[in-house]
Amino acid sequence: MKITDARVVVSSPGRNYVTLVIETEDGVTGIGDATLNGRELAVASYLSEHLCPLLIGRDARRIEDAWQYFYKGAYWRRGPVTMTAIAAIDVALWDIKGKAAGMPVYELLGGAAREGVMVYGHASGATLQDLSADFQHHLDLGYKAIRVQAAVPGLEKTYGIAPVDGKMYEPASGNVPQEDTWETSAYLDFAPKMMAHVRKEFGYGVHVLHDVHHRLSPIEAGRLGTSLEEYRPFWIEDPTPAEDQSAFRLIRQHTTTPIAVGEVFNSIWDCQQLITERLIDYIRTSVSHAGGITHLRRIFSLADLYGVRSGSHGAGDLSPASLAAALHVDMSIPNFGIQEYMGHREPANEVFTSSYTFKDGYMHPGDAPGIGVEFDEEAAARFPFDPKYLPINRRLDGSVHDW
Repeated sequence: MKITDARVVVSSPGRNYVTLVIETEDGVTGIGDATLNGRELAVASYLSEHLCPLLIGRDARRIEDAWQYFYKGAYWRRGPVTMTAIAAIDVALWDIKGKAAGMPVYELLGGAAREGVMVYGHASGATLQDLSADFQHHLDLGYKAIRVQAAVPGLEKTYGIAPVDGKMYEPASGNVPQEDTWETSAYLDFAPKMMAHVRKEFGYGVHVLHDVHHRLSPIEAGRLGTSLEEYRPFWIEDPTPAEDQSAFRLIRQHTTTPIAVGEVFNSIWDCQQLITERLIDYIRTSVSHAGGITHLRRIFSLADLYGVRSGSHGAGDLSPASLAAALHVDMSIPNFGIQEYMGHREPANEVFTSSYTFKDGYMHPGDAPGIGVEFDEEAAARFPFDPKYLPINRRLDGSVHDW
């Protein structure tokens, strides 16, 4: 089952996506998501110039060998560009293997460990009343878990808030980053009020999550977690930058609020200490940025040994191919926690056709062979690349803050 072609397609059907297409001599095609938000062309170049030529002639069935070859063979290891490129290859090879076997990928991973995958949606608002309306909308759609974000009074703009026109939330904009202003004290005063409002209005029969976006120091994160405990959040996400894994010890000493982190991680080494010391409750690494299905399963297997559950990143900057691959992993692991599901902006469905389904708060990857997503290259060509970047945050004194 020799690989005869490997090509990279960069397109923007509602959002920028980098898609790897691998073909075999048997006529079987697999796809993988190589999107790295704001650095799409770096991954596209790494794939097309360095890795794709090395795929030609390889046996598509030897997935583990391919993973080790591309990880160890370059000398330079890890990093988001390298691991996103390897992830795209890995997922495409799993897609091919599933199609050749006539089975969905989760069956190849050991079969279903559950009937469906609980996902959470994103509710937000410029005011608490707007947040309530969006929260109710998600309840009406069937969500059993909902992330809540609201604009912080006193700040001109708050990251994570959907536009008032009802369109899907899109944080990236412009060919240079937008600059926003941040003030931690205002946020720490407001976040408990926001959570109290949601619980008073909607009760405790739905899971409520909140994203801190890396913005606090460890002691500030501990203070936030303590102030939210009575509202029983499912988790607080990314409470502090995670480069220093030991910083989470301090947060643990001050709160029992569950902690989730990991969407910016790209290898098992980024989260080894967090997992083995039980400093987090949910690991949020994504299939597209952490080396694909092969490496993500290693991370989740390590987490399982220490009682840490999965909570994979699933924002709209990951293509339908990435979401499908994540769902296959979610279906098969014993320590699944929850899956983020943000959906995709139109006209993504003109380029990607997916077999996964959503019903009553749960998703299923479907039973189509492979990952269950088909990619229309001709349609993709109608939507050229459109450079966009996430915003940059500055404190009130003008210094750059973690976003």
